[in-house]
Amino acid sequence: MHDPLTRRRLFGVALGAAALTACSAPGQPPAPAGPTTGMAPPSPSAPPPSPSPSPQPQGPATEVARSSSGRPQVALTFHGAGDLQVTRQVLDVVHQHGARITVLAVGTWLAEHPDAARMVRDGGHELGNHTWSHPALSGYAAEPMYAEIQRCRDKLAELTGSPGAFFRQSQGQHATPAELTEAGKAGYARVLSYDVDSLDWKDPGPAAIRAAVAKARAGSVVSMHLGHPGTVAALPGILTALADRGLTPVTASELLA
Repeated sequence: MHDPLTRRRLFGVALGAAALTACSAPGQPPAPAGPTTGMAPPSPSAPPPSPSPSPQPQGPATEVARSSSGRPQVALTFHGAGDLQVTRQVLDVVHQHGARITVLAVGTWLAEHPDAARMVRDGGHELGNHTWSHPALSGYAAEPMYAEIQRCRDKLAELTGSPGAFFRQSQGQHATPAELTEAGKAGYARVLSYDVDSLDWKDPGPAAIRAAVAKARAGSVVSMHLGHPGTVAALPGILTALADRGLTPVTASELLA
């Protein structure tokens, strides 16, 4: 029912026809038939590289909202969407502070800004799956819920060679049993939730964002958002305060290792 190869073919067709039209070369008409005596056959064009195989389907994923390792680390995780210039500003700030982050990317954002994935990875950061279009996912039936996860997974694999280490549900702090089931079918062993919500998507101002993130403790996973200038303005103070408390921002994979 949810065979990933079959679904990939179906949604790959849809992506090629719609979201990725601007990145695709126009098709060439077939060459007219003609005599071939004394002529070498044309060399076929090399096929584009295929993304790495997606993970094998498995049982329901496990939700993780924080680490219990006791190490003095936190994970700043960002909803990946919005103006690419704001993303550059976020990446510049975290680079200046020697921090590493995890970006849970929305598939439509990746399709519109394929350079975004490279920017995140080139900075030493981590990418994950935050659905294709960021719907109220918990209200979806199983098949369209799976499609939202799979479609973003395949876009990540196309752009980076990896489906990302984590899936995060959209529009909800914690995953429902159905979301855990469909994430597992799509090959994700863990769903990355969070225990600290910056509420930066409400644009409450840098001071309020800093105060919300100040609740983070060793092992916390913090939810933040790209695309919001207030988040950029709050970040230097957040990173300085974490350092003053002896907490190191690392990727979610590092935190949960």
